[in-house]
Amino acid sequence: MARKQTEIKKEITTSFMSNAVLATNYGFPINANFEDVFSKVSIENILFEIVAFSTWTLEVLFDFHKKENDEKIANQKSGTLPWYRTMALLFQYGFDLVKDKDYFNNEGVTDEQIEASKIIKYAAVAETDESDNKSRVIIKIAGETNGKLSPITLDQKTTFEKTYIKDIKWAGISVTVINYLPDKLYLNIQIKRDALVLDKNGMSILYANFPVNDAIMEYMKELPFDGDLRLSALVDKLQIIPGVLDATILSAESAWINPQIDDYDNPQPIFISKIPVSGYFEVVTFDNIKYVA
Repeated sequence: MARKQTEIKKEITTSFMSNAVLATNYGFPINANFEDVFSKVSIENILFEIVAFSTWTLEVLFDFHKKENDEKIANQKSGTLPWYRTMALLFQYGFDLVKDKDYFNNEGVTDEQIEASKIIKYAAVAETDESDNKSRVIIKIAGETNGKLSPITLDQKTTFEKTYIKDIKWAGISVTVINYLPDKLYLNIQIKRDALVLDKNGMSILYANFPVNDAIMEYMKELPFDGDLRLSALVDKLQIIPGVLDATILSAESAWINPQIDDYDNPQPIFISKIPVSGYFEVVTFDNIKYVA
């Protein structure tokens, strides 16, 4: 892990100040404090800052390179959960797999056709234990319609699950594909507003937009697919909005598709955090945001 820039500089200056030859030439006591001898604008300090920053940058790049390689290895290792996720994202609707392989035949087609065939834009994979001590792989997927997360069609899902996944999965492994409409998110929020900035309905007096609504939607977009919605993080985001003096989530609930009835179940309370069953949320309404001066 990359060290902090201050740690790197401290090691440099400690070594510098403990050098007997340098102490004699500069006239400072051995092991003296660097900051007591050299000012921030001294050539020595500027030079060490540059070296420390360069070293820190290099260590960050090394960390990134290692992480990238680790992810590639995990994704390429057949049968692992990251591998299932990678394979889900590589699915091409309307294309055949190369015989006895787990990749598609893309001969004679354009890059645009290949990209258009990759209908699964988001995927998350988990594993659960069955009652008979066998494991089941759960693959959550979503496509995209007009820039918004959405389920793929029933025909597309059937091809993905019953043909593609059946062909590439490991023998003996049960796989369930979740391709639901978004979990519905119900928020009941109270905002203490600055009356000079926001009107009684929460509209910005200066820009005529609704910054609280915008911030909530922005938070939803920032959530990774199948990510944990944390109410405290949402409150933190609301409290930095100009014109918001305080924000309180009075209640939060979510509802998700029950496959047995093929419809949404009754909303259930969210107390601290919630991972969406479908992998993503949709805010139902902003009408339950109340503003007080």
